[in-house]
Amino acid sequence: MEIQAAYQKAIVFATTKHLEKDQRISGTELPYVVHLSNVAMEVLVAFANDPDFDLGLAVQVALLHDTIEDTSTSFEELENIYGIEVAKAVLALTKDKNLPEDYQMPDSLMRIKKLQKEVWAIKLADRITNLQSPPVHWDRIKKMKYQEEARIILKELHDGNDFLARRLNLAIENYKKYIDE
Repeated sequence: MEIQAAYQKAIVFATTKHLEKDQRISGTELPYVVHLSNVAMEVLVAFANDPDFDLGLAVQVALLHDTIEDTSTSFEELENIYGIEVAKAVLALTKDKNLPEDYQMPDSLMRIKKLQKEVWAIKLADRITNLQSPPVHWDRIKKMKYQEEARIILKELHDGNDFLARRLNLAIENYKKYIDE
């Protein structure tokens, strides 16, 4: 499947799923598809800087990465529509809500590290996108914790994509302005 068709199929599916709950980017009125397309854009630019990269897989997973975690989408549904490789990647990027909160990110990172570097790159791209202006209801402690979590992601996954690792490092540094507000 050509990349444009894969992108369109995944963004329509993800948008439909996230609209079921009228999901918005936290603290904004923006539809959630803006976040998804920003993650996909990071992946597209990363591909331009690393041609040894499965762009078809990466774009689909970037657009679908929150469907299991935040919508009614099941692993089986993704597997039936997109195949096992995409479904496994999305599942690895999904926090296990059955675990205590402090264990959810380490568990997800462990599962991500067992998969191909494109999945690592999507987690880097996701956090880059999420390090934009934080929701207004977050206090300083929450912002600091989120920045520290980004540092852990960078430490664990920096080998997934050099370009995105550098972008995440810069985003972490730039995030200080929100903590110091």
